[in-house]
Amino acid sequence: MAARQLAVGRVVLGCWRRAYSSAGAAEFLHRSIVPTMHYQKSLPRLPVPKLEDTIRRYLNAQKPLLNDDQFRKTEELAHQFEKGIGRELHEQLVAQDNQNKHTSYITGPWFDMYLKAREPVVLNFNAFMSFNPDPKSEYNDQLIRATNMTVSAIRFMKTFRAGYLEPEVFHLNPEKSDTQLFKKIIRFVPSSLSWFGAYMVNAYPLDMSQYFRLFNSTRLPKLNRDELYTDEKAKHLLVLRKGNFYIFDVLDKDGNMLKPSEIQAHLKYILSDNSPASALPLGYLSSENRDTWALLRKDLLDNGNEEALRKIDSAVFCLSLDDFPIKDFVHLSHTMLHGDAANRWYDKSFNLIIAKDGTAGINFEHSWGDGVAVLRFQNEVFKDSTEIPAVSPQSQPASVDSSTAVQKLEFKLNDALKAGITKAKQNFDASVEGLSLNMIQFHEGGKELLKQKKVSPDAVAQLAFQMAFLRQYNQTVATYESCSTAAFKHGRTETIRPASIHTKKCSEAFVREPSKHSTEELQELIVECSKYHGRLTKEAAMGQGFDRHLFGLRYLALSKGIALPDFYQDQAYARLNYNIISTSTLVSPAVQLGGFGPVVPDGFGLGYQVHDDWIGCNVSSYPTRNGKEFLQCVYKSLEDIFNVLKGKKVGS
Repeated sequence: MAARQLAVGRVVLGCWRRAYSSAGAAEFLHRSIVPTMHYQKSLPRLPVPKLEDTIRRYLNAQKPLLNDDQFRKTEELAHQFEKGIGRELHEQLVAQDNQNKHTSYITGPWFDMYLKAREPVVLNFNAFMSFNPDPKSEYNDQLIRATNMTVSAIRFMKTFRAGYLEPEVFHLNPEKSDTQLFKKIIRFVPSSLSWFGAYMVNAYPLDMSQYFRLFNSTRLPKLNRDELYTDEKAKHLLVLRKGNFYIFDVLDKDGNMLKPSEIQAHLKYILSDNSPASALPLGYLSSENRDTWALLRKDLLDNGNEEALRKIDSAVFCLSLDDFPIKDFVHLSHTMLHGDAANRWYDKSFNLIIAKDGTAGINFEHSWGDGVAVLRFQNEVFKDSTEIPAVSPQSQPASVDSSTAVQKLEFKLNDALKAGITKAKQNFDASVEGLSLNMIQFHEGGKELLKQKKVSPDAVAQLAFQMAFLRQYNQTVATYESCSTAAFKHGRTETIRPASIHTKKCSEAFVREPSKHSTEELQELIVECSKYHGRLTKEAAMGQGFDRHLFGLRYLALSKGIALPDFYQDQAYARLNYNIISTSTLVSPAVQLGGFGPVVPDGFGLGYQVHDDWIGCNVSSYPTRNGKEFLQCVYKSLEDIFNVLKGKKVGS
């Protein structure tokens, strides 16, 4: 995910002037004087790293995971690859990249990686981010919040499509670049040069090519490789409740948004519908193995459901209304990560989920895009819906005939489809039954104290995870941290490899022999980890990691029918790419927590947030790993690190 997705990005929230009239709220969140896609044409291209740099970085990542004999073998294979077939593949990749200057070298392979995967998207790929509650408690009513968030989401869509959405820019010197004066000047700089104008004042525009897939988009199951489908002409919203499917138009024939009071009336009508829960909820099919689902979808189409499926696929987005309140953070994570598949359509670009008590979150399909676009959307929707809500608890729904405006979708199911839904439910229930979610909040320090001590907050969090795993399992394992490469045209993500010789040395000092080291020595070890992690993060954000490059070379070899080089058949390569600890971080005023499933059966899916004065972690795991115990070890590790940074002894 949703990921160290903001390594090079922060969310620009724009200006918030809006005129209200008797006809209802304005159609747009804001009107940026710089067009949304102004920088897109001149964004720099994602670099293909030098092969020797990639091999060096790869071997550095292998060092903490291998003993001396294993490392020697891996080093030999890596250098053979670098001098032989790897060099040929690299030269072909560079030549191919030079012929495709409209995109990045990783775009095609990365889409294929997601779309060819046959595992169910739920738990394996889809991630979630839950919204903070509305600061005004009376607005945390399911109908009020669903209306306000739907209206804000449509405003976001219209603002983006009109080119009024503030471009996404990472400002290193906001006093110069995040100003009206700069914006007035840069808008007159041609798009083909605009990036360079921003760069002159230390501002870095980010790629926004993914944003169009936020709306009216669905991942369609197909045999062997899925397809992404978008229909920007569709004007209706998809609403799920009790496994039943409803649609109604949220835009009129001219593309204007319905009045908020009308949207409220239609949602009230759906929430008041006394229809029983669907006996055979179609939503389960979107949680199936992709080939199984592709065959069942063909049956659905052949059985006369083409129109109903088209309505689902083309809907602006999916609004899932759950009929229960949220009990606690663990229940919240389960609800937003997988929930009841009856009331989700996991293939939609995102499901906006709103529980009975108004708790809200987003579950998003990952193939079309990354956390940068989703988080920007979430921030804007949260800010708009809480600061300038379209309806209030005192608002009256419009007097409209919702029974004709709202259409309930009906499906024609033969025996094979009924059996398919039943089997999909059994598979889904079995997969989520084994999933554990646990969380902690560490309140003894956060970002402020770490910055005072001149260490990276992210590096400290990652060090705590390494220390915790060593404490629990007495080993160092492959660890993944995602980093956005949105500073480049069509950039996706790169991997930061947080397990290093520095984290291993530091972890062993803390866990195995703290009494042998002075507090000063332990502080120095933490600083070393922080410096090295900072370097890895910068390299990844600048497209200079090694994972995507090696992935691209492997993809090229396979696509050309070249026998897989020995380098890729090395057990050490497989082990490095078997990410037992997969991590992702985000901090936002809109988001309460985020998370995802483990990426391997015996792994941890670790979402974390480093706030000013506290750190939150939530972990997903299957029965082969004890997530609760792991988080206890994370807590102890954070305690030890903060004590040492404060000049105290470990364990004091």
